Amino acid sequence: MPLEATMIVLDNSEYMRNGDYQPTRFGALADAVNKVFETKIDSNPENTVGVMTMANKGPEVLVTHTKELGQILDAVHKTSTNLGRTASIPTAIAIAQLALKHRQNKNLRQRVIVFVGSPLDDTSPDSERALIRLAKKLKKNNVALDVVAFGDGIEEAGEDGHSILRAFVENASSSDNSHYLAVPPGPHLLSSMILNSPILASDRGIPDELAAAVPGGMGGGAGGAGGAGGGAGTSQFEFGVDPTLDPELAMALRMSMEDEAARQAAANAQPPPPPGAAAAAPAPAPAPTPAHQPSGAAAAAPPTDESEEALLQQALALSEGHAGGAADVEMNEERDGDEDLTEEDMIARAIEMSMRPEPESEEKK
Repeated sequence: MPLEATMIVLDNSEYMRNGDYQPTRFGALADAVNKVFETKIDSNPENTVGVMTMANKGPEVLVTHTKELGQILDAVHKTSTNLGRTASIPTAIAIAQLALKHRQNKNLRQRVIVFVGSPLDDTSPDSERALIRLAKKLKKNNVALDVVAFGDGIEEAGEDGHSILRAFVENASSSDNSHYLAVPPGPHLLSSMILNSPILASDRGIPDELAAAVPGGMGGGAGGAGGAGGGAGTSQFEFGVDPTLDPELAMALRMSMEDEAARQAAANAQPPPPPGAAAAAPAPAPAPTPAHQPSGAAAAAPPTDESEEALLQQALALSEGHAGGAADVEMNEERDGDEDLTEEDMIARAIEMSMRPEPESEEKK
C-alpha cells in the first residue's frame, strides 16, 4: 500500500450551497472527505492527511498532517459555516504543496486532492498557461495531483474535447500517479464514485483495469474521459458484475475463475486414478521378499495360527523341563511332519511326550 502524505483542498465557494447533491454539494463533499481519509489511513498506518480550503476569504490550511478523524471532521464542520465567494485553485494548490513540503516524515510521498464544485473563474489562455506551469512544478517536485470535478457547474469539454482541468492533471502526471474524475449529478453518491475510482484504487489494492472501468466514462487516469459521457459498453461486464459498484466481488470472481482454470489444467495433465486406488492408497504395500533372502527371515512375518500353536508346544515343553532337549527336537520334527493335526491332537501328543522317561533315569537303570 502507498506511503503518502495527502492534502485535501476543499471548495467552499457559494456554489457549494446548491442542492443538486443531497443534502447539498458541500454535504456530499464532507462525506467524500471522510471516505478519503479513512481509506488513506487504513491503507497504511504511517499515512497522514491534511485539509485546507480555497475560497471565501482565501486559501486557508485547517489541518496540516494528522491521523485523527476527529480533527478532520472538526475542520469540515467549521468550513460548512464559511461558504462564500469564488475558489482560487492555483493559489490553493501552491499552498498545499508548501504544506506537504514541511511534512514530518520525509519518506511519505506527496499527494494533493482537489475538490472542484464550481466553474472556473478564469478560462482565458493566460490562466490555462499558468495552470500548466504549476502542473510542471508539481511534477518536478514529485507531487501527485488528483482533481475531482462534481455538480452542475463542472467544467465541460469544448467542441474539440479540450478541458483545462484535464490538461492540468495530464501535465502534472508522472507514471500515471495523477487522476482526473468528473462526477455529474445522479443517483450515485460522490463518495462511492471516488472510492471506486483510480484515485483510491492503489490504497484499496484494486487492479488499475478494474478501477478504470467507471460507468459512463466518468473516471480514469490522467487522460480519462470526463463529464457525463455516454454509457456505451457499460452493459457488458466481465462475469456480469460492474466492477465499480462491487470491486471486491469482481476481483473475487476473477480469482475464482483463475483458480478453477488452474485446477482443471492440472487435472487434465494427470489422468485420474481408478476408483479402487483411492481406498487402497493409505494401506502400505508389503515389501517383496528377495529371492536370495534366507529361509530364517520368514520368522519376522506376523504370527499366524500355526506359529501360535508352535509357541504353545514350546511353552508346554518348558513347563516339563525339556526345553532344548532331545524331546523338544523330536516334538518339533513330529510337528513339522504333522501340520495337519488338530489342536486337540497336538496337545495330547505334547502331554504324551512329556510323560516319557528322561534319558538320565534310563541310564541309571
